[in-house]
Amino acid sequence: MYDTDVVIRDGSTLRLRAVQAGDREGLFELYDRLSSGSRRFRFFATIASTEDEVFRLLQMDPNRDCALVAEAAGHISGIAAYVHDTQVPGRAEVVFAIADSLQGRGVGTRMLEVLADIARNHRITTFDAYVQQDNRQMMRVFLDSGFETQRELDGGVFHVALTLAQSDRYGTLAAERSRTAAAASMKSFFEPRTVVVVGANRERGKIGSEILHNVASGGFTGRLFAVHPTAASIDGVPAYPSVTDIPGDVELAIICVPGARVSAVVDDCIAKHVKALVIISAGFAETGAAGRTLERDILGKVRTAGIRMIGPNCMGIINTHPSIRLNATFSPVAPTEGRVAFSTQSGALGLAILDYVRQLDFGISTFVSVGNKADVSGNDLIQYWADDPCTDVILLYLESFGNPRRFAQIARRVAAQKPIVAVKAGRSPAGARAASSHTGALAASDVVVEALFREAGIIRTTTLEELFDVAALLAHQPVPAGSRVAILSNVGGPAILAADACESHGLVLAMLTDATREVLKGLLPAEASIGNPIDMIASATATQYERATRALLADEQVDSLLVIFTPPLVTQADDVARAIVAGAKGVSKTVVANFISSRGAPRDISPIPSYRFPEAAVAALARATAYGAWRRRPQGVIPVLPGFQADVIRSVVDGALQRGDGWLTSDEAQRLAGAAGIASATARVVTSIDAAIAAAQQTGYPAVLKALGPTILHKSDVGGVVLGLDDDASLRSAFEELASRFGHAMTGALVQRMVPGGVEILLGGVVDPTFGPLVACGSGGVLVDLLADTVFRLHPLTDLTAADMVGSLKGAPLLRGYRGHPPADERSVVDALLRVSALMTVASEIQELDINPLKVFEHGVMAVDVRVRVARPRNEPLPTSRRISY
Repeated sequence: MYDTDVVIRDGSTLRLRAVQAGDREGLFELYDRLSSGSRRFRFFATIASTEDEVFRLLQMDPNRDCALVAEAAGHISGIAAYVHDTQVPGRAEVVFAIADSLQGRGVGTRMLEVLADIARNHRITTFDAYVQQDNRQMMRVFLDSGFETQRELDGGVFHVALTLAQSDRYGTLAAERSRTAAAASMKSFFEPRTVVVVGANRERGKIGSEILHNVASGGFTGRLFAVHPTAASIDGVPAYPSVTDIPGDVELAIICVPGARVSAVVDDCIAKHVKALVIISAGFAETGAAGRTLERDILGKVRTAGIRMIGPNCMGIINTHPSIRLNATFSPVAPTEGRVAFSTQSGALGLAILDYVRQLDFGISTFVSVGNKADVSGNDLIQYWADDPCTDVILLYLESFGNPRRFAQIARRVAAQKPIVAVKAGRSPAGARAASSHTGALAASDVVVEALFREAGIIRTTTLEELFDVAALLAHQPVPAGSRVAILSNVGGPAILAADACESHGLVLAMLTDATREVLKGLLPAEASIGNPIDMIASATATQYERATRALLADEQVDSLLVIFTPPLVTQADDVARAIVAGAKGVSKTVVANFISSRGAPRDISPIPSYRFPEAAVAALARATAYGAWRRRPQGVIPVLPGFQADVIRSVVDGALQRGDGWLTSDEAQRLAGAAGIASATARVVTSIDAAIAAAQQTGYPAVLKALGPTILHKSDVGGVVLGLDDDASLRSAFEELASRFGHAMTGALVQRMVPGGVEILLGGVVDPTFGPLVACGSGGVLVDLLADTVFRLHPLTDLTAADMVGSLKGAPLLRGYRGHPPADERSVVDALLRVSALMTVASEIQELDINPLKVFEHGVMAVDVRVRVARPRNEPLPTSRRISY
């Protein structure tokens, strides 16, 4: 049963859900509220009456058709539906009716997007709509949707046909609409004109009192109020008994009352038409079942009212911009203004972070403690920061994902413009699931998180310290244009450490041009080393630092420069800092510094970031360099695969599902692979010794015999595979041995012609309960577990992503010729991987898929063992908290 909340163009929210039997009166009320013009546009010649329309909507078959209602403030304010065409498969007629008060706010477009998603899952490829010639608003919805549109005018009525395939144009426009809506919904948090603190106390030291004090003393530029049952003012701030008593509009409410009282305060805020809530109070989902129920009830009220909420169980928000100056936290320290935005899921950690960035003299644009993320999450914030002119770098501390696939889609688009740096807690494999396929077992949570971050262009760091190291670089320096690094130092030891760190992190020491070497030779004493690293020796002066910096940055072979300074007695650190900055002035290359001193770097080194140790500087530089490479890398395309038989694949899967959910038979799995264009070894399923011998005589010797049975999954692990059977006698003996070993668990056997040689690779796919469909590639055969050499990517794959997966394997050298062996057909591996991805697109019922091993020869590949598990899509129960989408 579809039920979600969506953010529309003006930042408010609507509930979209499937029509229900109890909606009859609400639908009549909607149609009664429509203006005469809206009624004419809806009912011109297709429906005899409102009664007929409502009857048809309530009688729809949800397995073929769909009707969605939009609820605003608890009332049905829109209807969108499609009805399948009984004559033409894959087509459906779509209709809309939107309350006049919601027209022009993107509601029709959003409902069209949702209907299209549902229709595609029911194999609908085209929507047909009939639009009166003067209904320009509805026509604009269709034309601006991004779907490929055809229209034909006949008798004053347009027949509009929308192709529901998600084109690049559709993806771009949908992302723009999403970003506009999310940014609008965040504006009341970060740019409020009026703020009220509910729960402030006249006694300092309480959370509410400290928040009120911080907002007031921080110089908030808008109107500020407090809510207190008896006080007329608190710390000079006007106070009222309730939110509804406050004169004028209230845009943002900060709630810090005991958890049991929050619901009543939320009701008060809704009655006042407050647009945004920050709930500091604890005692919700983090405490157990009762708290989850309370949180769910509050979220339902907030969503019904169409407003947004940060928290609960958070520490507040900050905007340092001089036109706002909002510090609505209880932190004892406030950050300085800067161009880095930060979101943390941990309130306690947020307090420590604000203290830490203050010590670093690190500027923040906006700060958010999201707490339980009942409503506002990183997805909202990233889209707001994407267009925020005051934010250049986005930092995230994550403990969990609400909708990781959506997060990846949003982050990928934003990271193409602004760097996103994240720490994801919970890297251990302790929570890895026990799965029945190699692919499923290998898809441990952190492995998938790594794949998600890699695809989305998110810079992942392992510690908070490294997070801020990277942020300091990206906030003040250009993204490196390449991986070639020059190292300039006045001592040899730290320069050697830096060079070693460069090699460890995939950076290369730049080969300096002869012209640069000549400049350095004329500048430095004879004892200096003018290779790379450049050791100017301890007597190097500030002037030499400036001139050497300028020369190295002018070298076309240098992408980034690391400058190291260890204070000798003769040269002052302040002078060197100014010299480095002067040498880098006007240059668009990346410069980082390392001042090795207990006092740290002089302030004059700004805007060049300086690190305490050379390894930290190199690590930050490597992260930024990899991010730059990701930004320059083309996205790739999802190719059209010759010989891919989608209709045969559907036939195999639909036929298997007639038996119910479960594993495909060996014959079905081979047919599926063949229809996808992946060759597989000839095999026969048998249930007796005589049948096994007859099958081997057909397929040819030498043969392989594999035990089959519902509980015999990883055959090699349990001794269920016998190789190199050369004749009938050896096959007979092997069959008897397997039957004795497995007993009744062995329901049959697979006879295969042995496929000698080749490099063994694993290909696979799995539907992860959190991350959705994933595609895997790894070293195959018995090496799959031994080498732990498997990479995952989110489905679907592009051609470049598939090539990158294969190329990144530890076993990739085996494909390229190793120790005299001829190269294997790596292109065919990439092609087979793309075909696995396409299989999961055509048959979304595939839950697990293993090809292990895929034998890779000099020319071509062959699947030796193929296993596929399918399951019908299920109507999932409604989540404990209503989802939000854009």
